[in-house]
Amino acid sequence: MAKACLILPPPAADLKLLNKMAGVALGAWGKREPPDDFKFVKGLAEYREGHFASAAKWLQKVEVPSGEPWRTVQVSMVLAMAQRRLDQNDAAQAALAQGIGLADANTPKTKNRDLGMAWSDWIIAQALMREAKALIPSACVWAGNGKYANAIFYQSVLDQAVRCRDPFVHLEGSWIVRRLSPDCSRIELAALPEERDEYRILHNMGWETANIHLGSPKAVKSVIRDLAVRPTRWLHTAAEAMVKVMTQDWKDWKRGA
Repeated sequence: MAKACLILPPPAADLKLLNKMAGVALGAWGKREPPDDFKFVKGLAEYREGHFASAAKWLQKVEVPSGEPWRTVQVSMVLAMAQRRLDQNDAAQAALAQGIGLADANTPKTKNRDLGMAWSDWIIAQALMREAKALIPSACVWAGNGKYANAIFYQSVLDQAVRCRDPFVHLEGSWIVRRLSPDCSRIELAALPEERDEYRILHNMGWETANIHLGSPKAVKSVIRDLAVRPTRWLHTAAEAMVKVMTQDWKDWKRGA
């Protein structure tokens, strides 16, 4: 019960009661080692109540079995948020990256996206990932010296882009609301037939990106002037150069690993 009430930030008036519920559940085990799920709920309750050091302590005690990746993702997300609140930014980034990597590795790649019995843990993990990503600044914030660290421009991009937008997609606070439907999911290249025109796919992706950038009318003329003086296939050349640099970087890393 407490876990279900803590997945999203609950009303402030309920926090003490929910934390007490988590504590009672732990206390029922006496001197015995409580289940890891109970430790996670206690850590989550401590985080929601603003006791970030205690939350991190409880979450670091959790040892999720290897066969339950979505529960590990949940722990990583809440731990990352607690560490961010404690200004342990490097540790927070590491926990966030670990959780996101695990989520990517365990997301079904087939069209039916069957999660089996883990569907409820997947929903909780997705909710906590969205919250953690919004709290922990990305590399672009670091590159911009902290500018716009808390700003979310998603709705502004939707409103200004020159495109046929999905009427069901919008922002509610810091949450993206969209349709849930088998034909409303991102296209996985692995799910496409072997005979396909990837250049056409990339062209359409670039076209859509350009339509979004057209929503910044003050920048359009400058972009057009820049494109007019660029040589043919400049983007292909730049992409090929980037591939070479990234491949070499990976080889250097592999030799030193």
